[in-house]
Amino acid sequence: MGRAAEARPLRHAGCAGVEVNAECGKRNAESVAFVALGGNLGDALASVREAMERLATFSARPQCRSSLWRSTPVNCPPGSPDFINAVVALTPLPRFTPESLLTELQALEREFGRRPKLVLNEARPLDLDLIAWGGEVRATPTLTLPHPRAHLRRFVLQPLSELAPDWVLPGQTQTVAELLAGLRTDEVLARVP
Repeated sequence: MGRAAEARPLRHAGCAGVEVNAECGKRNAESVAFVALGGNLGDALASVREAMERLATFSARPQCRSSLWRSTPVNCPPGSPDFINAVVALTPLPRFTPESLLTELQALEREFGRRPKLVLNEARPLDLDLIAWGGEVRATPTLTLPHPRAHLRRFVLQPLSELAPDWVLPGQTQTVAELLAGLRTDEVLARVP
């Protein structure tokens, strides 16, 4: 009481009207690509930070960045090191399609030393996942949007909730914040100072 209620963006109707939080300004989530970053091999903290800088060159507007998070490995080989995770929201340059952005993300992973998988969920210096491209829904041999497991992963939802807590991922009925609040996993996350 005594405190004015904060205006909240529209929750449903796809992404229409849902705004992306952060100091970089508000923008409609319909025009935003969300990219999850992670790594747990080598200096993962430096790799994720540098990758964020590189991803900024793919954006027509300043990108929004989540905090960096340290997370326990999920479904990884025993003894796997912790991950560093984050999410960025970028407004893709006009030359990009979802598929061409994915190709650029994969090239960036290789630049950072990522090799073809030999073991499922093995340690890697950099992992970049295109989580969503606005309200786009598609399933092709090379790309599924939104990412099919994003709504089940605390290491994606926690940083994403810093950027777009009231956004409803295409195909979901709850906001990112609601998905995060209802998630029951053994994952442990801690914000990196």
